[in-house]
Amino acid sequence: MSPTTHRANLATRLKLATLRTGFALGGRLAPRRTVERAARLFATPFASSRARARAADADPAMRRERLVVNGCSIATYVWGDPATQPYVLLVHGWSSFGLRFRPWVQRLRALGLAVVSFDQPAHGLSDGRYCTLPEFADTVRAVGRHYGDAELAIGHSLGGAALVLAQDSAWRARRLALIAPAADMDAAATRYFRFVRLGEHLRRSFYDWLVARTGVPVEQLQMHRHAAALGQPGLVVHDLDDADVPWDEGERYARHWPGARLFTTQGLGHHRVLEAPEVIDAVLAFAGGAAVGERVVASPNLPFGLA
Repeated sequence: MSPTTHRANLATRLKLATLRTGFALGGRLAPRRTVERAARLFATPFASSRARARAADADPAMRRERLVVNGCSIATYVWGDPATQPYVLLVHGWSSFGLRFRPWVQRLRALGLAVVSFDQPAHGLSDGRYCTLPEFADTVRAVGRHYGDAELAIGHSLGGAALVLAQDSAWRARRLALIAPAADMDAAATRYFRFVRLGEHLRRSFYDWLVARTGVPVEQLQMHRHAAALGQPGLVVHDLDDADVPWDEGERYARHWPGARLFTTQGLGHHRVLEAPEVIDAVLAFAGGAAVGERVVASPNLPFGLA
């Protein structure tokens, strides 16, 4: 490890320790101010999302466009012509950016498909400071409506959950592929509370902040409540060694989604799974109508039971 890397790692650990100490003390001494700070941090993407989007190589085959969604200017990236070709909508995850899917584009274009990706609010080159799952879903729906119904939509992590929430009578994808999809906002909040050492007594106030921003109760962001209503073919890809979103959250989608299949990998984790050649191959085979992965049988004896 170089001296520069060592110093950077040390600075990161010190910042995290300071943050945790502040939340632990503030949760007792100034709970209202502490929970608001924690909620804003929870809704703030990492700065790396914007840095990586700015550093992304130019692609002469790509067209950059802007859409206004709920007053926020959204950066979109288009290959081909979605008005005349069937197209694929690509939805990135938390603290990522639309061009994260670049390894997919050439393969999709070779199939005669147009491709559309975009940066979520407060991500990449889009405007905004904060973002939440309901806002992810609103943006997916608005971008989808602009370009029309998609032949295929692929979502990673929080983007997978947003894709499911975005399906309605005004916009749909004919096939959905979810890669390492988050399935439960309550579980995500639990992981966040543990990471930053936020006191459990602040959970209700934390949720109240999110509801005040989005109007959506956290309980309605448990995805098994929505997966059962999906009628299109679906493929869920999840890695057993995913340390960010546990494999069982992907399994829950497949269990409650009629006809969906689960393709399990191992050793790829949460991020490398998105660009792994075997995952791209599996999703493209699914797009062509192949039966990929395994069916998951629902049972009332499993967690979350039957939908």
